Amino acid sequence: MQTKQAIQVSELRQRYGDFEAVGGISFEVAEGELFALLGTNGAGKTTTLETLEGFREAGSGTVRVLGHDPYRDRRVVRPQLGIMLQEAGFFADLTVAETVGQWRRFTPSPRGGDEVLAMVGLRGKAEVRTRQLSGGQKRRLDLALALLGRPRVLFLDEPTTGMDPEARHATWKIVQELVAGGTTVLLTTHYLEEAEHLADRLAIMHRGRIEVAGTVAEVVAGQGDRITFRVPERVQVADLPALRGAVADIVIDGGRAVAGYRVQGLQGALYDLLRWAEDHRLELDGLQARSASLEDVFLRTAATPEGTR
Repeated sequence: MQTKQAIQVSELRQRYGDFEAVGGISFEVAEGELFALLGTNGAGKTTTLETLEGFREAGSGTVRVLGHDPYRDRRVVRPQLGIMLQEAGFFADLTVAETVGQWRRFTPSPRGGDEVLAMVGLRGKAEVRTRQLSGGQKRRLDLALALLGRPRVLFLDEPTTGMDPEARHATWKIVQELVAGGTTVLLTTHYLEEAEHLADRLAIMHRGRIEVAGTVAEVVAGQGDRITFRVPERVQVADLPALRGAVADIVIDGGRAVAGYRVQGLQGALYDLLRWAEDHRLELDGLQARSASLEDVFLRTAATPEGTR
């Protein structure tokens, strides 16, 4: 059975005068999928989200949400969307319950106020004025308002900013339950572990273009695992071994040379290194070995110079 696409983006371009903020990106998000759109600052994520949410008309290319143009058909699309912006304004002197009550008046078939506050862990703050909430509590109230209309598609723009670890994990659980219930979620976040934990698939944007996309495993594959250690003082850099074909990169840290390898097959490369060190009766200070991560991919993408795609 063919999976339906809740979001379809094809060759989307957006400009601000002479500056091209989004340079011909394409991706799809299936119904009931969580897709993370990651990227460096200024990569074009927010412009892309604004277009999908119907706040901005596509400059060129096509954008469809639930089969409709979200800008031209926003009266059809908007009631089916939940939108959690990076920043939202509240009336400072309204209580949490009053704020939810006001939003319910503009939401077709809304959830009950107590229900939605319980979902985000704010029932105990119902009578607190919004100006008295912490930054993390305000983000949870933002999420509550986005969930009022039982959205089919939920846009989450940096949803856990300002939350402590406990609240962040509680929010992850809420999002996972929504996805399990069939809600489609498009997430942006600067917390890479959040994307790793939640995303079915993801894409990383840089300078207005998607540089890499796929599942977390697909994106990380081929990046290479990392081995680093301080070069022993009596060893010349030229004498360092190649590990499974990988040659050491050298950086200076605290006046000491540090060797770094990006290898395919961490266990075998580490075995070769330790055998070399034993044969030469060397002690490798600061030896670290770790598998490739989404952070490695992100940092390498962010370091890509303009014009080298």
